[in-house]
Amino acid sequence: MRREKKLLLISANRLADPCPVYPLGLSYLKTYLLSKIEWLDVKISDMNLITLSQLESEIKGYSPDWVGVSIRNIDGANSLDMTSFIPGYSEIMATVRVSTNAPVIMGGAGFSIFPERLFQLLAPDYGVIGEGEESLRQLILALNRDSADYGRDEIVDFKKIEGLISKETGGVVINPHTKYLNTLNLQFDEKLSDFYWESSGMLNIQTKRGCCYNCIYCSYPIIDGRCVRTLDTDLIVGTLERLCRDKGINYVFFTDSVFNIHNSYNAQLAEKIIKSGIKINWGAYFSPHNLTDDLLALFQRAGLKHIEFGTESLCTEQMQRYGKNFTIEDVLLNSQRAFKYNIFYAHFLILGGIGETEKTLRETMENSKKIRYSVFFPYIGMRIYPGTPLYKMAIEDGTISADDSLLDPTYYLAKDFSLERCREMAKETGKAWIFPDDPLSADIDRIRVLKKKKGLIWEYLRKP
Repeated sequence: MRREKKLLLISANRLADPCPVYPLGLSYLKTYLLSKIEWLDVKISDMNLITLSQLESEIKGYSPDWVGVSIRNIDGANSLDMTSFIPGYSEIMATVRVSTNAPVIMGGAGFSIFPERLFQLLAPDYGVIGEGEESLRQLILALNRDSADYGRDEIVDFKKIEGLISKETGGVVINPHTKYLNTLNLQFDEKLSDFYWESSGMLNIQTKRGCCYNCIYCSYPIIDGRCVRTLDTDLIVGTLERLCRDKGINYVFFTDSVFNIHNSYNAQLAEKIIKSGIKINWGAYFSPHNLTDDLLALFQRAGLKHIEFGTESLCTEQMQRYGKNFTIEDVLLNSQRAFKYNIFYAHFLILGGIGETEKTLRETMENSKKIRYSVFFPYIGMRIYPGTPLYKMAIEDGTISADDSLLDPTYYLAKDFSLERCREMAKETGKAWIFPDDPLSADIDRIRVLKKKKGLIWEYLRKP
């Protein structure tokens, strides 16, 4: 059957530091919708590849019936660069509005954190928070109910669409998510995959959604929910096989909030990757606990090359304040395990967060000396997001008020924290500390060219 209606999905993200990131969510949406709605054509436009004037031309040339706009980041989550991305999103929305009269549907991780505020500010016709595939399918069917195609489809009640926000809902979400998907196929857009493979040296895939942990600052449970859903391992391996066979792509990053949740599932996935015979390397975000020698050995055989530990502090007292369920002993043990199995590892930290003192900061610095051949990526202060425990804490101690929109980059920084002194202490450790404003982009690009490397390459920054 000819696909008679058109949906244009726009990736509004233009953040390319430290490297541009493939708009994975839109590819999941496109793959799902094309498999479920036979009369719908879907196209992706990516603002990392085009200008506003080119976007206008693409919209007019494609003439979509509906436009979806994905908001990935509100800002860079970096207190040393307080640039807001909202003005850029306003420009994109203005371009869309002058190019078409089609209804605009907004979604994405950033939108899901601030749905009511962004709905009011950017004025889409509809918004979908959280997991979007099934909700968007139902919304498209509901919007198409006056078409001749509608007779072939199920009847959808707007009021029952999970995660929907619109004028009809009063600009709020009245029907939160209760149902989730765990069978999702994925087809990468060929033009986009070529660009991101060339410019960042990797593509990204999910193996699970949702986060069951209780970190006080984290927005992942708001975006994806607390219910952890593992995706079909056969479909994931099939995607990896296609990438290797058809495109020669041999590095992916698993973008789960934390990879090492549900390790029986992870072991099954690793075993299937090994059995498939594909030669692919991968990296992922890990928590520095819930690991064993056997697991890491298995993951290494399946291609694990890089671990990015979400450690946040190297002081147990501070970890507990942040809502972590591990200790410095866990961090040291699992760093040593990764080293043992020749897996590169880095620790991502939050310095100057709630409760940080000279004592806790010094403990972090001293403990960094015990970790061999790692890289430390510290962020300064904690970005405050609505709905998180940190948000409530910040209101209670007067750091913010309940009326603050938080759309402008807003951070919790411990009293008397000195960035200059923090840098001095880090330098004194003799370890590889890379602060967010360190000018590394040119060095990393040079290394990638000289070494002809794909994937993450921060291992070249390590120090003993």
